[in-house]
Amino acid sequence: MPDPEIRELRYFRAVAEDLNITRAAERLGIAQPPLSRAIRGLERRIGVELFDRTGRRLALTSAGETLFAESAKVFAALDVAVRRTRQGGNVLVVTAKPGVATRLLHRVRERFREDPAAAEIRVVVSGFGEQAELVRDGRADLAIAACVDGDGLDTELLTTEPRVAALAADHELAGRDALSVADLITEPAPRWADSRVVERGHWLGHPDRRSDGPVVRDTAQLLDVVSLGQAVALVPASLAAVNVRPDVVYRPVGDVTPYRTLALWRTGSRSPSIARFLSIAGDERK
Repeated sequence: MPDPEIRELRYFRAVAEDLNITRAAERLGIAQPPLSRAIRGLERRIGVELFDRTGRRLALTSAGETLFAESAKVFAALDVAVRRTRQGGNVLVVTAKPGVATRLLHRVRERFREDPAAAEIRVVVSGFGEQAELVRDGRADLAIAACVDGDGLDTELLTTEPRVAALAADHELAGRDALSVADLITEPAPRWADSRVVERGHWLGHPDRRSDGPVVRDTAQLLDVVSLGQAVALVPASLAAVNVRPDVVYRPVGDVTPYRTLALWRTGSRSPSIARFLSIAGDERK
């Protein structure tokens, strides 16, 4: 028999979410009888019962639960396809959070503008940790980010730079000319909101370091908690250079891993605009 149609799957998901035919029909803007017929038709088409109708309340069968979980992927893929189609034309949507990434992005965009045939770069400024998901769900074609979970993404290293410790000006370590990671183990590190395991490990600098510092959402908040002595942060040297404050000092940390800026795009993409972006970004780091 023919495969289920998108319309049928949309009807099924509405009923599965409400577990009530009447409410689902109201939400879909259709009458209840045709919705019931559509669900029965879908069950005949697939060859299994999707709902248990024997109790007082409608319930999903195990097959229905499977279809509900798997059909979510179908609609996610459809959303990506629609977004990319709507973007269309000669446009490359690039996302980055403010700071190191956007400074690199400005330089690459200027190079793109020199070629009339090159894609228009449309920039989406995003928050901490959002870049990879924006690429995965189709809202961006390419992202510039630091440490990421690269599942489903291809990556290329764009730049590296030293990281330094940001401390309160009156912190006991501020009097030293240089520090090591061991010096920071007992110092609380700020916690980025919604950070993943790989990101937390990177920002801590050492697996045994305290991770109970305040939660922060942007650079300004990060430096404020540092200035108040509530945390010691590891930040890119370039960020330190443009955030000079009388209440915060920066000290080199000789043995900490560097800050890495990566380009991220969906695995398998053959976009010539992404290839051109990477080529220009490579020239910029030489």
